[in-house]
Amino acid sequence: MKLLVIFNPGAAYGRATGKLADIRARFDSLGIRAEFLLTTKPGHGKPLVAETNLAGYDGLIAAGGDGTVFEVLNGLYQHPRKDRIPLGLLPIGTGNAFARDLGLPPAAWRKAIDLIHRDQTRLVDVGHVSTSNATYYFLNIVHMGFSVDANRTALKLKFLGNSAYTLATLWRVLKLGSYRLEIEIDGDTINDDNVFVAVSNTRYTGTHFMMAPNAVIDDGLLDLTMLTRLSRRRILKLFPTIYDGRHLGFDEVTTRKAERITIRSPEAMLLAPDGEFLGHSPAEIRCLHRDLEIFV
Repeated sequence: MKLLVIFNPGAAYGRATGKLADIRARFDSLGIRAEFLLTTKPGHGKPLVAETNLAGYDGLIAAGGDGTVFEVLNGLYQHPRKDRIPLGLLPIGTGNAFARDLGLPPAAWRKAIDLIHRDQTRLVDVGHVSTSNATYYFLNIVHMGFSVDANRTALKLKFLGNSAYTLATLWRVLKLGSYRLEIEIDGDTINDDNVFVAVSNTRYTGTHFMMAPNAVIDDGLLDLTMLTRLSRRRILKLFPTIYDGRHLGFDEVTTRKAERITIRSPEAMLLAPDGEFLGHSPAEIRCLHRDLEIFV
């Protein structure tokens, strides 16, 4: 087995660098030939993969967090379908939501390598987003509204680790607002004031949040979660329930499953796919059914 590993030394606030030697040694001990390419800046993973001839490799590995997986995925999709190779991951970042959906807890890179070594794969769904100024693919989630505002604040607090998003969310509650959105769901259109909208391919997002507990990664459908306008007191009551999916029991939360979702807003709104910030509404989001082969 020969692998191309895209390694993000800046993952987990630079702590990933200290794991590099052990990861190399683990691959060697299993007889896996692993070629490492290290990213040097945010966004570097996509061109690294896009500009590499993947012929001769048996798999492509994203070593980092969800942002690294996002970059590697979008680099892989720059290649024609016939040239794409199976994707694997080593969860060594701050947020590892996609890995958690595969049964890999944070920092379980040894278990992840063992799974890759088994050389067993499955096909999973991929989300595709087309906005007014960007087009890309995602594996976990794309969202807009309050959750985007909270993520932008959390970036400034990322040095606090897993508590960054919680503190950022509490701060954004003080500035709570809603957005008038027109959302088309497989042809049905609804108009409402929404605090946030999330379109999920997997159950988890961020470090610990189960945004879409009913999501299935290969069912050909995306899970839409909408939170309508509510009071600050009410959102503070709702917020802790997102850790285990109990927020779906709130009257202000609506969920739908769909193959295609279009979101329009009076003014352009920023989208956040898999922890990144990319594209502005209007946005068309669709599910590519079992379009990606991954190691499991």
